[in-house]
Amino acid sequence: MINPFKNKKGLGRGLSSLIGDSDVKIPNNKISISSIIPNKYQPRKKFDKNSLEELTASIRERGIIQPIIVRASDDNNDKNDKYELIAGERRWQAAQNAGLHEVPVVILNVDNLKSLEFAIVENVQRKDLNPIEEAEGYQRLINEFNYDQDKVAKFIGKSRAHISNCIRLLSLPAKVIEHIINDKLSPGHAKILVGLGNSELLAEKIIKKKLSVRQAEALARLVKSNKSSIKSRDPNSIDIENQLSSKIGMKVFLNNKKNNTGTLIFEYKGVDQLDRLIKIIKENY
Repeated sequence: MINPFKNKKGLGRGLSSLIGDSDVKIPNNKISISSIIPNKYQPRKKFDKNSLEELTASIRERGIIQPIIVRASDDNNDKNDKYELIAGERRWQAAQNAGLHEVPVVILNVDNLKSLEFAIVENVQRKDLNPIEEAEGYQRLINEFNYDQDKVAKFIGKSRAHISNCIRLLSLPAKVIEHIINDKLSPGHAKILVGLGNSELLAEKIIKKKLSVRQAEALARLVKSNKSSIKSRDPNSIDIENQLSSKIGMKVFLNNKKNNTGTLIFEYKGVDQLDRLIKIIKENY
């Protein structure tokens, strides 16, 4: 039997290898497009409208060249056979838009794990997943099918560091994740924001100022440095600032340095406050 995916190059094990592990029931068979239902394990949720329209035009003109991969649905009954998509949802959607009634398929006998593996591999190979969809696919392998990050990396054909960095994006706040999904933040930008308490604010600044990844890294370092400086300050210095500020009604900053040197800064607002500060100093010294 000829495998229609034999010459397809991929990552990790790839679709060809996965198909080789599966029981192919009916190669290159045509079935009704209405008998196909979406894959409940499909990691891809966002489909580019323009590229889908282009594919629809191509299918309308030339038909579907590469078969869609399906499996018998768990909801099958004797009266109404249904097939669940494993790989090729974009082709399936475009075929519906093009008005096709039947589509070529390869029907496999696979379990839920293999269905998820197929869906992830196809999308990663085609670079169709946004970083969040990719991360959610990997996390699902870990949560539902007892993969670890090493096993995911080996299976996909990417480094463990890539898998780890990808999954860490899921720890970001919902608003930042939304920016990533909508292509407002690149994976490089997003990686910088992981673990920062003010990641939402930084994300907004990066987007508004159109910062490069290097500029975003510099901004994150500055924020971390400032927070570190605040956390490590001497409580006695803070107490002196508060006492002086309460007495003269101005903000006071005390910066102690080595060798008992430092600076004492008074922040005044308006000429009246400045005159009052000068008067206080003259009266007391």
